[in-house]
Amino acid sequence: MSAGDDVPAESAEPRSRSSVIAIFTSHWLAMVGLGLVLTSIVLWSCLLTMRLRQGDDNPYIGLASMLVGGVLVLGAVLAPIGLFLGRRRMREKLVAIDRKAAWGRLIAFLLVASLINVVIVSQTAVRAVHAMETKTFCGSCHVMTPESRAISQGAHAGILCVDCHVGEGTMGYIESKVQGTHQLIAVMTDSVEKPIKGAIEAGKMVPSAETCEGCHWTDQPAKAKFKMVRRYGEDELNTPETTVLTMYVGGSRMGGIHGAHHGEGVQIQFIATDSKRQDIPWVEYTNSTTGETRTYVRKGADAAAFASLPRITMQCFDCHNRPAHSFEMPDRAVDQAFLLGRLSMSLPFLKKTSVEILEADYASSAVAAAEIPARLAAYYAEDYPDIASTRTADIDEAGRVLADIYSRNVFPEFGVTWGTYPDNRGHQHFPGCFRCHDGEHVDAAGQEITRNCFRCHYPSATDDSNPEVLQILGLDRSLSNLEKK
Repeated sequence: MSAGDDVPAESAEPRSRSSVIAIFTSHWLAMVGLGLVLTSIVLWSCLLTMRLRQGDDNPYIGLASMLVGGVLVLGAVLAPIGLFLGRRRMREKLVAIDRKAAWGRLIAFLLVASLINVVIVSQTAVRAVHAMETKTFCGSCHVMTPESRAISQGAHAGILCVDCHVGEGTMGYIESKVQGTHQLIAVMTDSVEKPIKGAIEAGKMVPSAETCEGCHWTDQPAKAKFKMVRRYGEDELNTPETTVLTMYVGGSRMGGIHGAHHGEGVQIQFIATDSKRQDIPWVEYTNSTTGETRTYVRKGADAAAFASLPRITMQCFDCHNRPAHSFEMPDRAVDQAFLLGRLSMSLPFLKKTSVEILEADYASSAVAAAEIPARLAAYYAEDYPDIASTRTADIDEAGRVLADIYSRNVFPEFGVTWGTYPDNRGHQHFPGCFRCHDGEHVDAAGQEITRNCFRCHYPSATDDSNPEVLQILGLDRSLSNLEKK
């Protein structure tokens, strides 16, 4: 008998029995152990992302991390035990293992492990996408603090950021993520501009047809809107003055403000010389229904100089440019606090003093939070010591209210102060409507863009201390109940 006859049949495939794959697949404990290790690593990666986003405030993340750690340890224990048992089985020749069978078991293991981890990652990805659509996520970056706080003051505080900042369809989603990636890089490299540019100024505004018009019907019939503006004087009594207006809001079919700018067949284009669109020297009105076209140029301007500048088609946000992130001006913010009963009208010169304190310069938000109440208290202690001693609670509360107003509108660390972000609604603190309706824009025939106030609103009372219209409407009692005497 030759030497080859002494070799057992089982050793015909020595490489298969000695290979790592054969050892690994020879016992189920080894595969289960490695599967647990791989799954725990995937789970830990998902939990790490959540922990970095939410910190240690969520106790469930910590509990889940402990469980995942236990799964990892269990897998790390089972895997070597399985390898030991598999190797011993092969040595004792309890099971004949060939290369084909080993590869088959390996492929089956990989398919099962991959399926489990795909389910884990997909579910985590869905939750991650949902989390990235929340205001908490969008405002978690410190440079977005001003925008995050300002949204609570706007009319759209209850909607998701993505409803306005992400366009329609897949491309809108991709573009938003690319933009977000650029912002992330800017944050990581500390190259963020301060103050942060608004979406219009940065050229990132999503068309209103894909955002605003998803909720606001452009064909809405004409309507009149009642508007009451309550202001308080800078005199000793903080005397209230009321303006009552009927606003002709209208719609595309029935005229009014919206109808004049977005009526049937109406298109308005303009040229702005600045990125914030505050300087508009050229306007063109076109009505495809009537065939009318009128071009207006600011008096003294050279129309030829604007030929190379881009024409901008007017959209909702050219007037409603701060629909969600609304920043107040100091006098209006104080007026609102008086109206809601947050400030006492009987504290002498509170309106005047409050505005002066708010408009002062402070080195940081923390300094302002401490100095604003202190300055108000010092004013009454020096000028009205009797009031300071008898009405300490009202003065302290007023100081807290002023500090709150400042904290929602001014952010020295981010270069945001009063008026940093102009609001184009109206024409009180910013040009707004008067960017075009200023009496300076004329067409070739010398006709001006209208500046007739009554085309947009009709005043029932103007800066009246006791307008009769409030009594007729029954609002005088409501105001008396709201305001803190």
